[in-house]
Amino acid sequence: WYQRRVREAVVSTQSTGKKRTKKFTRHQSDRYSKLSKSSWRKPKGIDNRVRRRFKGQYLMPSIGYGSNKNTRHLMPDGFLKFVVHNVPDLELLLMQNKKYAAEIAHDVSAKKRKAIVERAQQLNIKVTNWQAKLRSEEDN
Repeated sequence: WYQRRVREAVVSTQSTGKKRTKKFTRHQSDRYSKLSKSSWRKPKGIDNRVRRRFKGQYLMPSIGYGSNKNTRHLMPDGFLKFVVHNVPDLELLLMQNKKYAAEIAHDVSAKKRKAIVERAQQLNIKVTNWQAKLRSEEDN
């Protein structure tokens, strides 16, 4: 119960703000098209200015950019995500419905989704993407 109280207090008082939301850019990815901007690699050259942390160069990821342990992986509404593939997976959240919210996996069919959403309502479990694929079924 103590952890839940702490988590609720943290969510109410502290934002789940991140220290950095931008992706770290790979060195010289602007120069070569074959280098993806978002695929970070640590520079290892002896004279490399990014590795040596010169002013005005790309920033490197470090442990200091990590999120607060109490708010890590929390969604803005204070729930943690749990990916569900079928109805028995949903039963795992029965006692944890105040802490975890179910998210239906992307490869689940519309028929199974309907069953999962109905069961979640019975168990009082929040489903983050309950509308997905159900709307398109009704349109057809």
